[in-house]
Amino acid sequence: MSQPTALIPDAPEQSLIASARPPFFRRRSAIPGFGLTLGITITVLSIVVLVPLSAVAIKASGLGWSGLIAAGFSDRALAAYRLSFGAALIAAGINGVFGLITAWALVRYRFPGKALVNALVDLPFALPTAVAGISLAALYGPHGWIGGLLAPLGIKVAYTPLGVIVALTFIGLPFVVRTLEPVVRDLADDVEEAAASLGASRIATLVKVVLPSLAPAWLTGFALAFARAVGEYGSVIFIAGNKPYHSEIAPLLIVIELEQFNYEEAAAIALVMLVAAFVMLFVINAIQAWSRRYS
Repeated sequence: MSQPTALIPDAPEQSLIASARPPFFRRRSAIPGFGLTLGITITVLSIVVLVPLSAVAIKASGLGWSGLIAAGFSDRALAAYRLSFGAALIAAGINGVFGLITAWALVRYRFPGKALVNALVDLPFALPTAVAGISLAALYGPHGWIGGLLAPLGIKVAYTPLGVIVALTFIGLPFVVRTLEPVVRDLADDVEEAAASLGASRIATLVKVVLPSLAPAWLTGFALAFARAVGEYGSVIFIAGNKPYHSEIAPLLIVIELEQFNYEEAAAIALVMLVAAFVMLFVINAIQAWSRRYS
């Protein structure tokens, strides 16, 4: 007995069915209000993000190409860029290592004072940046608790580029820890036990099983810590020393230009920082997308 055959519509009928489907922006949803919510989202993003950034570019364009290059790429500005972006990268890398260890310890282990450690991780979020800067300067200064111990060894932290890295590491740690915590919590113990049962060593399990699973979240935390550190101002100026060509960060240089009523020069420096930070974040996000695709 022959089996009944399903009727397959031909090409014209398929095109009619496809054309009968509602377009993307008119599809019905279980929760109405797509057009309203999208409009509110675009409006808020335009007011909060796009309009201010466009104003910076428009203000800097008043200098012309020659003036923009002269103000944005002067020797003093280049030295400030090197310190700001270089210190932010180093601080984000340090936070990436110790943030991973901290998140792993908070999720996987129980120990006395765990609640206190968990609260201390969020302290840079709640602490005013000026208070953090003053505290770090007093702690790492020549007569501070830590600075006094390092001074006989010839290590000077406060009022040097090293102090900038210390301040940026302090304010960036929570971003890595809080980004990694839910991923570490969702990482089942069975995966590690399965790797161990197959004869994998602890190092092999860490490198081939654990770290690839945490890589996308780690890159996200790294990018957040880096972005936060690039624009940091309050906690840095108290410990950096603010010496031109040596320990002067780019945000401070922008403030100096504004205090001298050089608004277009300040906008030029801000525009260079904006473009550089956007390019670096784009590269980090591209690497993150690639790691998610092939993990």
